[in-house]
Amino acid sequence: MSEKDCLKRFLFEELPIRGEWVRLQDSWLQAKEFQSFANSAVENQLGQALTAAVLLSATIKFKGSMILQAQGSGALKALVAQSTHDRKIRGLVRSEGELETGTIKQMMGKGHLALTIEPEAGEPYQGIVALEQDHLAGMLETYFQQSEQLKTRLWLFADNHCAAGLLIQELPGQAENKEDWERIEMLANTVTEEELLNLDSDEMLYRLFNEEKVRVFDPESVNFSCSCSRHKISHTLTSLGREELEAILQERETIAADCQFCGRQFEFDRVDVENLLRNPPTGEKGTETQH
Repeated sequence: MSEKDCLKRFLFEELPIRGEWVRLQDSWLQAKEFQSFANSAVENQLGQALTAAVLLSATIKFKGSMILQAQGSGALKALVAQSTHDRKIRGLVRSEGELETGTIKQMMGKGHLALTIEPEAGEPYQGIVALEQDHLAGMLETYFQQSEQLKTRLWLFADNHCAAGLLIQELPGQAENKEDWERIEMLANTVTEEELLNLDSDEMLYRLFNEEKVRVFDPESVNFSCSCSRHKISHTLTSLGREELEAILQERETIAADCQFCGRQFEFDRVDVENLLRNPPTGEKGTETQH
């Protein structure tokens, strides 16, 4: 395997259909390093979610991030994956009690999947779909059909070492030929988990679409990166107010905050807290943590 931690876009030159392929390896291993998994099924769900976040982030045309967040009533409470426009990813899972192996619907129970687009400039946009299907890919396909009116298919797979995905989507605003879409969908649907996790993009695309004219664009690298910072934690602490912060410091010498995405630890003693209260942080400055 030579291609890893990269996204490739492709286009059917004679059809109003585009596609994307992604494989995560080092970035996947780093993203899950600070997460606790009840079983391999939960681990694979996070891998699929991160893969989906990268694929979906490549469908937006501005600087910002795509956040995929599923919340449910089951033992698997939350699943979060984020990818920025420059393919920096991070994710987390939260569970309670005993969690048996099953589909995402079985593990999460009743709930919803929210897709949030957060542009660097402008207001965020959010779309929501119910957790009514067994697989994350199916939920996302339903979202695009309902919210964007775009025919979309996704194939998402993950294991201990790798996560990979494939997306095909009709181009917005272009005349669609039903037979063309059905042919490409049928060909893409023959892809297997083994192929997506192990074949490089060119070989896989040739196996699937060798009778189509497909233009493949240059690869885009994907990296694990967390946007947590002491400055952002300071914002959160000052929002609690003096009374609550002083109450916490009566019980302990310092206030400790851990990032749930990357495990980075931040500590604030009495002098730090007093300085925050006297000089509240402003702006959104912060540094990203890369591993």
